Amino acid sequence: MKKITRRSFLAGLAAVSAAGVLAACGSSSSSTAASTAGSTAGSTAAEGGHKLTAYAWDASFNIPALNAAAADYKENVDPDFELEIIEQSQSSDVENAITLAASAGDYSTLPDIVLFQDHYIQKYVSDYPDAFVPVEGADIDWTGISEEKLSYSTIDGVHYGVPVDNGTVIFAYRTDLLEQAGYTIDDMTGISWADFIKVGQDVYNATGKYLLCMDGDGNDLIYMMLQAEDASQFKDGEPFITGNEPLRQVCEVIVEMVQKNVCYLANDWSGYINQVILGDMVAGVMNGNWIIPTICQVPENSGKWEITSLPTLAGGEGYASNGGSSLYITANCDNVDLAKEFLAYTFGGSTVTYDNALRDGGVITTVLACGESDVYNEGVEYFNNTPIYAQIVEMGGNVPIIEQSDYHYRARTYMAAAIINTINGANLDDELANAEQQIRFEMGL
Repeated sequence: MKKITRRSFLAGLAAVSAAGVLAACGSSSSSTAASTAGSTAGSTAAEGGHKLTAYAWDASFNIPALNAAAADYKENVDPDFELEIIEQSQSSDVENAITLAASAGDYSTLPDIVLFQDHYIQKYVSDYPDAFVPVEGADIDWTGISEEKLSYSTIDGVHYGVPVDNGTVIFAYRTDLLEQAGYTIDDMTGISWADFIKVGQDVYNATGKYLLCMDGDGNDLIYMMLQAEDASQFKDGEPFITGNEPLRQVCEVIVEMVQKNVCYLANDWSGYINQVILGDMVAGVMNGNWIIPTICQVPENSGKWEITSLPTLAGGEGYASNGGSSLYITANCDNVDLAKEFLAYTFGGSTVTYDNALRDGGVITTVLACGESDVYNEGVEYFNNTPIYAQIVEMGGNVPIIEQSDYHYRARTYMAAAIINTINGANLDDELANAEQQIRFEMGL
């Protein structure tokens, strides 16, 4: 079995916390239901033309979103519709199912629809092109969906998937701690990293809290900060580490922040969550918006948090995305038209689907129009009664599209090591050259 990536772990984390996020953050909860079962997959659409099967993981995040969509479609389009969700324990289970089916040359073991991680889909479509059916012709206004989100599921100009969740990065700040150092959330919006470091030192001196934190072992700061600069670690399909000036500057900033007590790098993911965020060590958290359920687990901090965009090297608001998945139709689907219609009506732009997906599982849309609903514009008590969900959707429309790679996670591993080694006294340029060499070796270049 493929090693579980930290993104797979995030799905498990969300399963623990996402069900209560909206309640913890001051939103109401309403439940919709569609059929869920643990039966063997395989297309059953032909049995009556009203049923689809789907693989999905995370009973508190993705599956409530699918249930919301199924209930919406059943009520407003087809009263006989049924969606059977076959729950998977983690995202890698879906990847393994595709691999095994393709290796056997038999796709009959697959369901009609699969939920698939954004960062992996291009590799799987490339390796197993016969496993997926494009969703071209579906009645979806693609121009109304975040372009960056679509850049994962659009392959060689062809739409293969329909987005589900929004991975837009937020920078969340404890405004009460900022105020102790003489700052407000407005001071943190559009700030440069150089000025951020100055603020971070003031916050640490006034409160003993770090203004930023991350898992040092799986450091996503590099990727997120670089995307906010409209830059990538890859160029023309190859690693672009040495000679990449924005990347070098980002690494220098991270090292400086750690050395000046502005950023705390935990030893691992568990430390990042339990020791740092839940342990109340920080005045700021920057990550994909899926981190919100974790932040909300400290009741005494309700009303003290607000969110804004990312700092940038030169100053100005930065935007990035980290995490997310989309839905894909498999080669085993006997009723492709039904699958397309279901996905198009629901995740392609239904306010009803996304309102309930937000209420029931904390899933945030990438469909810009859905972010204009009353539900999305409700103030969230935990975040000082600000409408953070509408804010996140708007921010998502500004995330730049950068070059992606199937070796995204391997690059993260080597770059994280380069940062740690540099903090411990190594030469940054030597570490970057070593990271690039290791990535190139793994890519067979």
